[in-house]
Amino acid sequence: MVGQRIVVRRVVRGETGPTGGPAFTDLLGTCLSWDQESCVVQPETGAAVTIALADIVSGKPVPPRPSVRQRVGVREAEGRTGVLWPDLERVPLGAWELRHEPAPAGRPRKRANSCLAVGDPGRPVAEALAEVVAFYGARSRDPLVQVEAGSPVEDDARAAGWQALDHGESELRLAGLSVVRRALGRRRQEAGLAVTGSRAHATLGTGCDPLAEAQATLDGDWLGVYGLTVDPAHRRRGLGGDVLAELLDWGAEQGATTVWLHVETANPAGLAFWDALGLAPHHVMRYLAPVTR
Repeated sequence: MVGQRIVVRRVVRGETGPTGGPAFTDLLGTCLSWDQESCVVQPETGAAVTIALADIVSGKPVPPRPSVRQRVGVREAEGRTGVLWPDLERVPLGAWELRHEPAPAGRPRKRANSCLAVGDPGRPVAEALAEVVAFYGARSRDPLVQVEAGSPVEDDARAAGWQALDHGESELRLAGLSVVRRALGRRRQEAGLAVTGSRAHATLGTGCDPLAEAQATLDGDWLGVYGLTVDPAHRRRGLGGDVLAELLDWGAEQGATTVWLHVETANPAGLAFWDALGLAPHHVMRYLAPVTR
């Protein structure tokens, strides 16, 4: 029990309960110690409490409380990703958001050219999906929605004849920036850093094809990391960690406390890399498109 989060029900000496019998109270916290006479429990706030074993009526371990970051809602977390494309056309559809990139640099990105369909659109989902089709049709784009995997919105969209794409499913991962910096440890070499406003680009190597590079964008105290690539001939040398460390150092200097990113679920090497750095999955998003006949 020591070190675990527990809830303990105990007798309150000298007090009477509502039925005339003994009074009881519950205490939730982390068990600091347990011996033959008492246990010590540290609640989330306040001083530690020593409880005599003779006063304990019942007790059990409980799951750890999710971190503050993990308690952020899906809509809020995904809303943070919009900072990657500051020039998007954004049109609210209830809690949904229609997103359109008028002048993409290269091929249009799915996330920047899809409807973020999380939450209540303020009308039946089938009607909202019809508005999605009309919105993207008027802009010569294929209709696409991004939904939380396994959500009621996904169920309703599938019932309306939409189906998942066979690519693009991704996890949004979160962690405390300090946690990831500690996991990275000492870097092997410092990367070059170019900063433009709230964006930073870290590179190792020179010329048009760097050995490793990554980018980050700051939104309040959230730092979004994206575009991490390492030259195939130079992988497994820690270069990805070096450019990432440069970005996290910059983010910390700007006041960032949370780091987030998307990683595709079909990328086992990427998932393992972020696992090792302590970035935990928050939720999974996938894309749906209407079935064409």
